[in-house]
Amino acid sequence: MLDKEFKYFLDHQDELVKEYNHRFIVIIGEAVVGDYDDYEQALFESVKKYTPGTFLIQECAAGEEVYTDTFLSRVIFA
Repeated sequence: MLDKEFKYFLDHQDELVKEYNHRFIVIIGEAVVGDYDDYEQALFESVKKYTPGTFLIQECAAGEEVYTDTFLSRVIFA
């Protein structure tokens, strides 16, 4: 489930940021097949060319923040 594509992004993040900083890149396998200004454009153009579920759209920027989300909750477990 897109593990190969995400691993490629992580392994090459520094070099990808140099080329695609603050763009949304589309990755299939171990190749960038597109880059766009925003997520919606990346998705719209990619589904025209590729089967959904076969490509990863990833914001390309430095740091873990581009692929990590933190969710806070007020739930208390007793």
